[in-house]
Amino acid sequence: MIKKILDLINSGTRFLVASHEGPDGDALASTLALVNFLRERGKDVVAYNVDGVPESFRFLPGSETVVSDLAGVAPFDAGFILDAGELRRAGTHLKDLCKLLVNIDHHPHSEDFGDIYYVDDAASATGTMIYRIVEASGEALSLDVALCIYTAILSDTGSFRYSNADPEAFRVAAVMVERGVNPWTVASGLYESQDEKRLRLLARALSTLTISPCGRYGSVSVTGQMMDECGAGPEDTDGFVNYPRSVYGVEVSLFFRETGANTFKVGFRSKGRVDVGLLARELGGGGHHNASGAVVKGAIDQVRKSVFSRLDELID
Repeated sequence: MIKKILDLINSGTRFLVASHEGPDGDALASTLALVNFLRERGKDVVAYNVDGVPESFRFLPGSETVVSDLAGVAPFDAGFILDAGELRRAGTHLKDLCKLLVNIDHHPHSEDFGDIYYVDDAASATGTMIYRIVEASGEALSLDVALCIYTAILSDTGSFRYSNADPEAFRVAAVMVERGVNPWTVASGLYESQDEKRLRLLARALSTLTISPCGRYGSVSVTGQMMDECGAGPEDTDGFVNYPRSVYGVEVSLFFRETGANTFKVGFRSKGRVDVGLLARELGGGGHHNASGAVVKGAIDQVRKSVFSRLDELID
């Protein structure tokens, strides 16, 4: 698959690179790693994300070029859809703009929508897979590309705390540091440059903390009203799902975020024993064994009750 991707890059001139809505660090950093790599090869590249770039990722080289509207653009020789799981999460309209689609992803059960399907659910991050492509090309690894790859891996492994922090993740990160990436630059951008409104929203979210009677799962919630009162947006909630998991004895963490009238996006994180990817897929979403999400309709109390009931069954 890597050879097919490199042959496509060599033969094409105009490319689209996109990732899923509500982008996390792996989605955006992988996008920009590939975008910078292609531009350094003299290619005409458009970086796209329907939700744009959250403030915490604007330190990434090329982030200022990401667009959230493709109206009137010329067709592309190929579109690279990264870290999406399903085409709809990046945008089903992208298929009409590209002669070919390339699906590069590390999510299990990733939809087979690409003309080229490069999916490895054993990879620590989509950024790791981008590194494999760059390395196989034989081209020099620039600092811009290295910075993005390092950020993707650091972000998706939870700063090398999660179970997907495998030997390859550490090896690739080491290569990026050898290339000149300053770990503090990335850590500062991701974790030490928060907006005041995010911390105020986090305080509100933590006030909703609930722990199940069994003590094995916990949740926090954010409503639209809470975001409005703090002057914050959905991008300011990144990472909120992890806080209940830090409570002693909690195996599964949930985060309920209101996205519309009687509609909630539910994020799940597991310490390993409970397959939250299975739960998310049952709810119409997707993700990994330890990290997943879904959109659920209903009033908040109804949604929580329904999700908690199914989670009780999984834990038992």
